[in-house]
Amino acid sequence: MAEAVRHDKTARQLRLLSDALDSGRLGPVRRLVNTLSPAEIGNLLESLPPGKRQVVWGLVDAEDDGEVLVHVGDEVRESLLADMDTDEIVAAVEDLDIDDLADLVEDLPDTVIDEVLKSMDRENRERLEQVLSYPEDTAGRLMNPDVVTVRADTTVDVVLRYLRLRGELPEHTDHLYVVSRRHQYLGRIALAALLTNDAGTPINKLIDDEQPAIDVTETDSEVARQFSDHDWISAPVVDDNNILLGRITIDDVVDIIREQAEHQALSAAGLDEDEDLFSPVRRAFRRRLIWLSINLATAFIAASVVGRFEATIEQIVALAVLMPIVAGMGGNAGTQVLALMIRGLALGQIGASNVGTLLRKELSVALINGLCLGIGLGLIVLAWFRDPGLSMVIGTALTINMLTAAAGGVLVPLTLKRLGFDPALAGGVMLTTLTDVMGFLSFLGLATLILLR
Repeated sequence: MAEAVRHDKTARQLRLLSDALDSGRLGPVRRLVNTLSPAEIGNLLESLPPGKRQVVWGLVDAEDDGEVLVHVGDEVRESLLADMDTDEIVAAVEDLDIDDLADLVEDLPDTVIDEVLKSMDRENRERLEQVLSYPEDTAGRLMNPDVVTVRADTTVDVVLRYLRLRGELPEHTDHLYVVSRRHQYLGRIALAALLTNDAGTPINKLIDDEQPAIDVTETDSEVARQFSDHDWISAPVVDDNNILLGRITIDDVVDIIREQAEHQALSAAGLDEDEDLFSPVRRAFRRRLIWLSINLATAFIAASVVGRFEATIEQIVALAVLMPIVAGMGGNAGTQVLALMIRGLALGQIGASNVGTLLRKELSVALINGLCLGIGLGLIVLAWFRDPGLSMVIGTALTINMLTAAAGGVLVPLTLKRLGFDPALAGGVMLTTLTDVMGFLSFLGLATLILLR
């Protein structure tokens, strides 16, 4: 429901913006754009063709430029940066949080990176270098080193005076982190606890040590899972020695979850989640041609199976009419199982301990569906072609292919993951090939054995 509301809002904003641009009056466009949040502006920019995009980008408040760049895909960001000079880029990104700047810095020209580093004080420069030293898609790249720490041997009054002197807190600060003299993580203390306890209360009596810290090398998908499981707003990040390095906040985790959903949806079609909706024809052509060529190659595998039964098809023309049904039903059934498996793997719900149970369950479901649909399809074929043998063949073949689809839906993504491939990217092609081949083989093979004996 919330996603539908968001899409409706984006469509309405896009319509108003397009009308204002078409009128040639930039004043209303500027006012409309700058009533939006940076994330909303980024979404709108991705929804506009390049010409209008550049016009709108030029009207965005300079103070929001950096945040907007964080909220657009790589290709769109590249096009926006191409029309900015060095001083503009430096001004746009210099006030970003360290974790957001780390996301952008590798997309910036080398000359701009040098200027950005020169504009930073020593402490922030070292923080940025620390974050960039960790691999992408890990907690180290997600974390923000700007974190408020307190000592366990102080009191509530001392901490409150320190916070007043500090003046402001990092965004999404719901807890302060308690550390030892060696900066090792001991636990956390809620801001609410500081405000509701007596000034002389020792901090060590208020420590909540139940929240585990996140290891700096943890994958971003595991970080997202932990936030989801525990409803965290923020979480500390530590190294192997339990030294507190920074924290991860919920806004970054929401971005991870959205990116994972986009990746699963687009990878199944061979697309990149960072691809610009209005990317140049040549670039889109090259990307899609590779994927379509792979699909074409796998289609020849299925076609070669059909070719081996050419004589059978010549004698029973009805087979040519009916065989796409068996393959298509298997493909649809397999896609359902594959989607469940990819989601389960992404959430860490599937492992060696439950694969057997899951496989048996899916085979049972496939057998029941196959028998029900096979009998129904058989009756339809019987009424259509008046051939009991053909009716039995297609019902049996459908059941066999449904079972194949279930087994493939479970085993194909597991095998791909074990081999180091992305199940969301390659699983669909492999599974469709499997169900097509088995659908044609079972249907035409049974027809040859039973109807032409």
